[in-house]
Amino acid sequence: MSIVLTPGNPLFEDRDGTIRMAGSRVPLDTVIYEFNQGATPEQIQDSFPSVSLHTIYGAIAFYLEHQVAVDEYLRQREREAEELRHKIESRPEVAAFRERLRRRQAELLSSRT
Repeated sequence: MSIVLTPGNPLFEDRDGTIRMAGSRVPLDTVIYEFNQGATPEQIQDSFPSVSLHTIYGAIAFYLEHQVAVDEYLRQREREAEELRHKIESRPEVAAFRERLRRRQAELLSSRT
């Protein structure tokens, strides 16, 4: 199921396929996550002052009207993020960097005792 964004919608799709809040770079994912965690539109707007309250209410209304499609979009975004995270973490230079950080953290902790 795909999401169809129409003119006048409080959302837009950027070049990489991310759905964002109109007039900002804030992704729909973030707003819906906050909403599903119990945040009010006003609380969400406090966290993202670049997004108007009108736009946040519109995005939530869009979500509630198209919940099945938006939930599928959000699951797809989570899968893509997990794939990217795995790809990055499996690179040898990232693993080596992580090991250097662990050693440094251990050194700092041992020097405090």
